[in-house]
Amino acid sequence: MEPPPTEMQRSSRAPEVVQPRLQEWLRGYRSDAVITGLQGTSANGMSSDTLLFDAAWTDKSGPRIEALVARVAPDAADVPVFPAYDLTRQFELIRAVGEQTDVPVPATFWNEPSPEPLGTPFFVMARVDGRVPPDLMPYNFGDSWLFAASPEQQRALQDSTVDVLVRLHEMPPPAWLEFSEAGDTPLRRHIAHTRAWYEFVAADGARSPLIEQGFDWLDAQWPATEGPPVVSWGDSRIGNVLYQDFAPAAVLDWEMAGVGPRELDVAWLVHAHRGFEDLATMLGVPGMPGFLRREDVVARYTAGSGAELRDLDFYETYAALQWGIVYLRTGARSVRFGEREMPDSADELLYNAEPLRRMLAGTYFDPGTP
Repeated sequence: MEPPPTEMQRSSRAPEVVQPRLQEWLRGYRSDAVITGLQGTSANGMSSDTLLFDAAWTDKSGPRIEALVARVAPDAADVPVFPAYDLTRQFELIRAVGEQTDVPVPATFWNEPSPEPLGTPFFVMARVDGRVPPDLMPYNFGDSWLFAASPEQQRALQDSTVDVLVRLHEMPPPAWLEFSEAGDTPLRRHIAHTRAWYEFVAADGARSPLIEQGFDWLDAQWPATEGPPVVSWGDSRIGNVLYQDFAPAAVLDWEMAGVGPRELDVAWLVHAHRGFEDLATMLGVPGMPGFLRREDVVARYTAGSGAELRDLDFYETYAALQWGIVYLRTGARSVRFGEREMPDSADELLYNAEPLRRMLAGTYFDPGTP
C-alpha cells in the first residue's frame, strides 16, 4: 500500500479563464461588480471545486467589498467523486440550516443552476476566516496546528464539534432532503443511494471485491431498530469545519447530506479520525490516539441530546465502506492526472483496505465499546 499523497490535483480549471467569466455572471446581479484575486484552494475536500475571490460593487448603502467562495461542480473530465452534483440542494440546505439552527454556516449569496456561465453549476457563499485540520498530510501525523495544541484545546475542539451534531439533529428533516432510491426506511434508502454511487464508480472498470463484500455484510448485520430520522450532514468530520479558537466558525461540505439515523453522523465523525489513526499506525507516525475516541464522542453527544446511540459497529463499518468508495474514485482521479499507475486490483486503491477487512471479519472493534 502506498502512503497517502501530500498533494492531489482536483481540477483542471484555470483561474485566469474562470475569473472573467465569473465576473460577467456576477454583473447580472451587480452591474458594476469587479472580481479580484480569484484562486483555487488545495484545502480539504476532494469533490467540488472551491474558488476563493473578492468582489466589489456599489449598492444603495455605498461601496461594498465581500470575500466570497464559489462552490463549483466538477467537470466530467476531472473524474468527479459522485455521479451527480445537486448544487441547488446543497445551497438550500446551507440556507435552511442557517435559518433554523445555530449551527455556524456561511451566509449564502447566489445559486446558479445553469452550466452556461462556468461550464457546470455553482453557488456563491461568504468566505469565513478560520483554520481547518489538514487532510494532506493528515493532521494527526505530527505536523499540524491541531497536533501541536494542548490536550485541553484538542478536547475543546472535539466537544464543540460533537455539539454541532447535537444541534443539527434537532432540525426537522425536510422531505426534499430524502434520497430517492427504493427502500422502506431512511437507512435503507441511504445505503441504496451509496450502492448506486459505488456502481457509478465501478462502471469505469474499478470494481472492488472488498467493497462488494462490505455491502453483503451490511445486509447481514442490519440493525434490529433504526433510530428516528434526522438531518444527516453526511461528511461530518473536522476536516470540513473552519475553527476559530478551537470552536467551529463554519460547517462546510454538505454534498453527502441526507436523512437517516443520528448514528450516521456520529459514527462518521469517529471513523474519519480513526481512519487517519490507522494510516498513522501503518506508517509509524505519532497519531492522536486519545482524540475523538468513540466513548468520549458518545458520552458528549448523549449528554447534549439525551438520545441513546445503538449499533455503532454497524454504522462505523458503513462509514469505512463509504471511505473505501472515496479512495477508489480519488485513486482513479490520480491515475487520470498522471499521479500514479492503475494497480492490478482496484482494492489496492483503498487506503483503508486492511481495517475494512478486519471490520468485516469482526476483529477490528474493541469488545465492550458502545
